[in-house]
Amino acid sequence: MKIKWKTQIVLLCTALAAAIVISTGMGYISISPGNVIKIIVSEITGFSSLISGMDPVHQVVVMDVRLPRILTAAIVGGGLALAGCVFQGILLNPLADPYTLGVSAGAAFGAAVALLLNLGAAGSYSIPFFAFTGAATTLLFVLFLSSTSGGMSSNNLILSGIIVASILSAGISFLKYIADEQVAVIIFWLMGSFTSRSWADAGMALIFVTAGLMVFLFFSRDLNLLAMGERTASSLGVNTRQVTLILLVTASLVTAVCVSVSGIIGFVGLLVPHMMRTISGPDNLKLLPSSFLAGAVLLLCADTITRAVLPHEIPIGVLTALIGGPFFCYIFRQKQMGKTSV
Repeated sequence: MKIKWKTQIVLLCTALAAAIVISTGMGYISISPGNVIKIIVSEITGFSSLISGMDPVHQVVVMDVRLPRILTAAIVGGGLALAGCVFQGILLNPLADPYTLGVSAGAAFGAAVALLLNLGAAGSYSIPFFAFTGAATTLLFVLFLSSTSGGMSSNNLILSGIIVASILSAGISFLKYIADEQVAVIIFWLMGSFTSRSWADAGMALIFVTAGLMVFLFFSRDLNLLAMGERTASSLGVNTRQVTLILLVTASLVTAVCVSVSGIIGFVGLLVPHMMRTISGPDNLKLLPSSFLAGAVLLLCADTITRAVLPHEIPIGVLTALIGGPFFCYIFRQKQMGKTSV
């Protein structure tokens, strides 16, 4: 199904805005969408008359508890979808996702070390800092391992990512083995969650994801040409080694920031680019913004289900895997049967 790109953007923006308002009102304390909008507008404009007579608890619930978590979920979903688009375009592999180069394993190892040493007590940013450091270090090692005198091939990158991720996975298993009472905390973080996210988390994620989107859009033409093959891109004036390195590092850092605030959430960066490519087409100048918005809506809806719909909150990574796995099997089978262009 082909929809005009501008229409897609309008529909996705509307869906995202509606999802934010509706989700903010859902939970143990139910708040109507109209009151949610009044509270947000009052906070932005300073017009306190909009919320006169309203229960002050509602304002605290919206602005201090739910909205930071909801916005963080949306930003992380968009960031993972963006990274997925870039990895699939660079590596020429439809199964590539934001975690292909072992970034998630590096973040998980760093977070596991912080949790094992109980560094969370030292400050709320200790675990995200260790997760980001682990992801960034892993990226640098994978790039070093895969580089040759002739440059970096997609096969070398994928293999290096698999090797490093396997080593780190063994390290994580060892940390869980010696963690004793901390093992439950480590396992919960590894499954992903937006519980207790703050405005600082949302702000940090927004800065890095927005910067990444700008970089991706700037190199969108080069990314389109890279999809045609390195030799063809070089003949059309693309500095393939430089562009590939910039895009890989940027996509990995965006992923690292997302993982550091949310834990590991799978399938968003794999599924969303596939779904949006059938609607927006292969042009990354259009595909990237569409995927960002679709990823934001998808992860926000998934987080709302875990937080406000299910009787007990479950890690969001579990839900995305349960939904995303069978759905990806379906679209992959449809592709094999020639019924879809994914």
